[in-house]
Amino acid sequence: MKGWRGLAAGAAALAVAVSGCGTSTNSGSTTETKEITVWLMDGSAPTTLTDALNKEFESANGIKVKYEVQKWTGIQEKLTTALASSTPPDVIELGNTQTASFADQGTLADLTADASQFNGGEWLGGLKDSLTLNGKQYGVPFYAANRTVIYRTDLFQAAGIAKPPTSRAEWIDAINKLKAANASNPDFQALYLPGQSWYFLLSLLWDEGGDVAKQDGGKWTGTLDTAQAKAGFEAYKALYDASAAKKVPADIDEAKPQQMEVFGTGNVGMMVGLPWELAGAVKAKPELKDKTAAFPIPSKKAGSTAPVFLGGSNLAIPAASKNAAAAKKYLSLLSSKKYQEMLAEGGAVPGTSKDTAKLATTPLGKAMAESSQNGKVTPVTPKWAAVEAGQNPLKDALTAYLTGAKSLDQATKDASDAVTKAMS
Repeated sequence: MKGWRGLAAGAAALAVAVSGCGTSTNSGSTTETKEITVWLMDGSAPTTLTDALNKEFESANGIKVKYEVQKWTGIQEKLTTALASSTPPDVIELGNTQTASFADQGTLADLTADASQFNGGEWLGGLKDSLTLNGKQYGVPFYAANRTVIYRTDLFQAAGIAKPPTSRAEWIDAINKLKAANASNPDFQALYLPGQSWYFLLSLLWDEGGDVAKQDGGKWTGTLDTAQAKAGFEAYKALYDASAAKKVPADIDEAKPQQMEVFGTGNVGMMVGLPWELAGAVKAKPELKDKTAAFPIPSKKAGSTAPVFLGGSNLAIPAASKNAAAAKKYLSLLSSKKYQEMLAEGGAVPGTSKDTAKLATTPLGKAMAESSQNGKVTPVTPKWAAVEAGQNPLKDALTAYLTGAKSLDQATKDASDAVTKAMS
């Protein structure tokens, strides 16, 4: 996943060689590292964190940090080239859905035996899953973000909704109250829910006990046609049908148009979104700043939160790094309480600490911190990219089912078959 924005990763390598430049001086059998190269992604960590981290590392170890900020656009190709070279960077950031692919190619160092020095007992479960392949761990969790229900506090108050819903039934009741209170506005949407919001669909599938696929004997098989998965689709349709008097098109996702722009019109009571989407809406309509809050996606079980997809990043050491020992020291420092708290203060769910107190100081941060503990990821296999980046069968199934083009049974069977084919 591209940070928390959903990276669509390409597969072709760049023609131009890109390499890191860790420098070592050989003296007999001893190698003295003078410099390590660190690649982190644009927007992942506040500069206050990276400035302090690099300064402390250099002071404590006498090793210079060549710190380079990379852009998400084109990073798959750039990493592919760099990892294939003999002088890659020493520490790299990877989207959590990219990690399995690079691990499978043998270009990441196996850090299974080193987890304890990276605060291994405190790792965020979903991110740990995303960097584990065939029982081995090929990185360290960096940070995560997950979707919450962002809502207008003023509209809730005007509709007589005293507190955020804590079950799916209460959520639908809140939708109906918002619609009734705003019946004079033909453009009002109690919940902005486009037809192809498949990351949100995952929450409903998992909440019902379903999943996208299962692995048996090394083979992946689609499971979207199970009774539990079908119940997730039905839950999505119930919310979609209730959400607005004028239906949102069933063949668009949350990115086209950007749902933060729709929320920013002032005609929306709720959206299922990420922190940066709320920030974008507030930037476009500043008066929303003091009129918004968030709550976790409610479970069908009262008082519980639904599982959420964890978007985020991992940190890894390239297998060909000449400075692996120094790189491990760098990751160890970043995994410490001090820097995990700085990540949380910056609005992210920390990857190597279960302490989210610094995040839970805002309504959105509190909701995100609470639901992140029930976070999951898509199937951890290099073959998943073919499902997500191609003709996404989950999107196709949602559109077909919501429009009535296919029955629930047919839509989910076709999607399940497509997942099996893509992952075989």
